[in-house]
Amino acid sequence: MTSNNPLALFADWFERASRAGIDKPHAMVLATAGADGPPSARVVLLTSHDERGFVFHTNYESEKGAEIAENDWVALVFWWDPLGYQVRIEGRAEKTSAAESDAYFAKRPRGSQLGAWASDQSRAIPSREWLEERVRALEQQYRGRSVPRPPHWGGYRVIPHAFEFWQDRADRLHERIRYERDAQGGWRSTRLAP
Repeated sequence: MTSNNPLALFADWFERASRAGIDKPHAMVLATAGADGPPSARVVLLTSHDERGFVFHTNYESEKGAEIAENDWVALVFWWDPLGYQVRIEGRAEKTSAAESDAYFAKRPRGSQLGAWASDQSRAIPSREWLEERVRALEQQYRGRSVPRPPHWGGYRVIPHAFEFWQDRADRLHERIRYERDAQGGWRSTRLAP
């Protein structure tokens, strides 16, 4: 596990996880914290990654969106059990462009598009039936035409500041390498004790 580029190492591990038959290799834990400090975490799906960062999509008015608006530092964790790989990523989250969000939204299944309009994510609702009725009303509203992206829904890109790659080894002598951005924008690596 040696590389001067953590983005390339992540791409390699992600490809291995994808080929290993893991059900959702793109599932990741997203940890956020608002201005008041207490962290919260949940599983979200990685929708893309490249040299610019790691993208996921959500309702901007959700709990995670509100916390990112107050404190844009976030952490991501990937765990690929059969391979014994874990990747931790720390960085800042920023909204993707409207064009990027529109392009991804257009590729989503129609039911998911309607759900993005119907759900006031993270807010209390009176019942499941209430939510299902909202979806039925939206189906009628958009019958025969495409569903536009809601203004409150879109992507976030996590721009990495640090990575930690952890690989399972016998006798708890795991491999741990941490990468941090240096002042010139490159990456400095450090081997950590398990």
